[in-house]
Amino acid sequence: MRNPIHRIPSNARPPRPHRRRAVYAALCALLAAGSAMGEGSALAKPAPAAQASPTATAVGVKRDHDITIEDYFTITHPMQVTADPSGRHIAWVELRWQEDLPTRNSEVWVADRKAPGGVRPQRLTFHAAFDGEPHFFPDGRSLAFVSMRKDDGAPALAEGVRQVWRVGVDGSGMRALTAHKGGIESWHLSADGKALYYTTGREQQDDDGFAALRKSHALEYGRGVRKWSTLWRLDLEDWRLQELAKVHAFVGAFTVDRAQRRALLLTVPSRRLIDNEGWSKAELLELTPTMDADKPKLTPLPDALFRGEAPSPFGWLEHPVFSDDGKVAAFTVGFDGYPAEIIAFELEGAQPRGHRLPRFEAYSLDGELAFRPGSRELCARGTLRALDAVFCVAGIAGGKVGASTRLTPPEVGTIQAFSFAGSGELAAIVATTTSPPEVTVLGARGAKQRISRLNPQVDRWRLPQIQTIRWKSRDGTEVEGILELPPGYELGKGAPLPLVVELHGGPTSATKLELRYWIYGQTLFAARGWALLSPNYRGSTGYGDKFMTDLIGHENDRDVADILTGVDHLVALGVADPKRMAVMGWSNGGYLTNCVIVADQRFAAASSGAGVLDMAMQWMTEDTPGHVINYMRGQPWVVHDEMRRSSPLYGLEKVRTPTIIHFGAGDERVPVQHGQGLFRALDQYLKVPTQLVVYPGEGHGLGKRAHREAKLRWDVAWFERHVPGFGPKPAPGAATAPTQGTTNP
Repeated sequence: MRNPIHRIPSNARPPRPHRRRAVYAALCALLAAGSAMGEGSALAKPAPAAQASPTATAVGVKRDHDITIEDYFTITHPMQVTADPSGRHIAWVELRWQEDLPTRNSEVWVADRKAPGGVRPQRLTFHAAFDGEPHFFPDGRSLAFVSMRKDDGAPALAEGVRQVWRVGVDGSGMRALTAHKGGIESWHLSADGKALYYTTGREQQDDDGFAALRKSHALEYGRGVRKWSTLWRLDLEDWRLQELAKVHAFVGAFTVDRAQRRALLLTVPSRRLIDNEGWSKAELLELTPTMDADKPKLTPLPDALFRGEAPSPFGWLEHPVFSDDGKVAAFTVGFDGYPAEIIAFELEGAQPRGHRLPRFEAYSLDGELAFRPGSRELCARGTLRALDAVFCVAGIAGGKVGASTRLTPPEVGTIQAFSFAGSGELAAIVATTTSPPEVTVLGARGAKQRISRLNPQVDRWRLPQIQTIRWKSRDGTEVEGILELPPGYELGKGAPLPLVVELHGGPTSATKLELRYWIYGQTLFAARGWALLSPNYRGSTGYGDKFMTDLIGHENDRDVADILTGVDHLVALGVADPKRMAVMGWSNGGYLTNCVIVADQRFAAASSGAGVLDMAMQWMTEDTPGHVINYMRGQPWVVHDEMRRSSPLYGLEKVRTPTIIHFGAGDERVPVQHGQGLFRALDQYLKVPTQLVVYPGEGHGLGKRAHREAKLRWDVAWFERHVPGFGPKPAPGAATAPTQGTTNP
């Protein structure tokens, strides 16, 4: 689940899980044999690319390092890749932990593909200022980016305020382009590099007779105060700043066509305290030298395709783009529980002509849009059977839309982000089952050039074996999951393993077939001798529209059945020891963990993170209540029986599983009161071994290094204490557990 208008700010942490949507979907690699499994097959045979040699890597380094918790903090994560028009320079953002910072920092890097001696990556930024969102100027010699860095010579450039900066590809000429007091929000560099467009926020009081009273107290209000946007244009040659439009709405994202004749704005009525239930618009703004900022002429695009004809009124709009000729505009519309769509409008006639674009084999949208340079071929990143790839629609013209095709083949790996160069090459962030994501250029006829080498330490790691597995759920539906096995474990020969069932968030998301070490279970437990199953249960993306929408009206039902039948399948195969099993998840995965321990008492331990306990309370308190309405098909006073049936609260008397509960103290998506209620019930009334860990200063995801390390250590200690066969373990001490925000039983 996510906000109706979503933009990753420059200080964003790497993809953190949103309530019911794992908002940082990691990358995956599709195995050829895995996608060809027969009906009812036990395990997918991994393709050669997925098999990590137990003794050596491609560069001849021996794999002799057992993965530890500390290794998690050595990983560098690339994001936001972009190519210059010629394709010579590739820029990206690196997200990494630094010893002197409590959270990860982001820095901009660039590589010259034609440097003497081969590709030469170079770091361009060196501040703890969350630099990101790089965009090349058309000559390819410099780029713009956003930063929160401070400039003592310009008072407006205060530390922690978002501004646009410019730097040469050789690291020279660093300077600020904007110095707007309070900082900027969304921004766009014109195609000719001569103008910068950006939005800023302004507060608007309703004229309801209470404005003066509201202004007299520094408080927050449910209504009466609106946050609207102003659109600006900065001429980068004569440095004249023009106020283009005081929009009577909040602009979540926008773009400007190459000719700078019009802008496409995605807006919501306001940013109020409680307002995130959709209602977004796509609006065109004509750009003229004499436009009146106080009376902007915004023309809404017809909304039938994404409102009246949509399965839910609570869709949010994202990723606005124009074709190079400016005659086609497109964006995505996303929903909780229903397939996201690409909406495109031809703008040539008297009235815009809208299209709902086809999706190759009903892939699930999972990211940005981009037109191929000089064409009307529109491409998007999407998920198909646990693999993220780039898919394209051949053309949009004359009221007709071309066929949808797949651009990146499975053997390439999984695509986390992409950008076209003018030559047609694809700059991408690509991951496989044996390598974390790397910056790569994909050319014609399968040509592949690796640009970065961000995590050489992984070459020595003894990696888990990662593969797909399929089974039949109780109603006969085929379900797929990702299975991780310890290094060297041989199916059919080894003894049954302790099992961790790891449940992804969303549920409009999926676990990908990839090497991913993160704080919710993947990689770490396989390295410690466990099998780990990540079921892509009903409601997950990448398995067709019906598989996703089957969950509507059936939460705490079909999803739980899909999970438990997957566990049964692993037990029947002899992979999982039925007496040594644990279950864990975050966000929707935390909710499902709560549901699973109510439905099945055989799990020896559980870790529930940011999980819903009561659906009615969730609708009342979360920041995107349209999510609950979609899945429950109504408000609490309309569908109270459905709310109760889907809520694990009303079955807690069945729980016998020792459970550790994790929550961010400031979580707006799933408020901490869910965790407090679960702890109270299990600890005080049901006498089930329980621990509640509350992380101060955190929201729906954990951003601080100390908190992520605490969660990793608590989960390992909790599982190895309560799952039979590991022996008694000492209680985690001050060195391994948080000393603040922990409620002891």
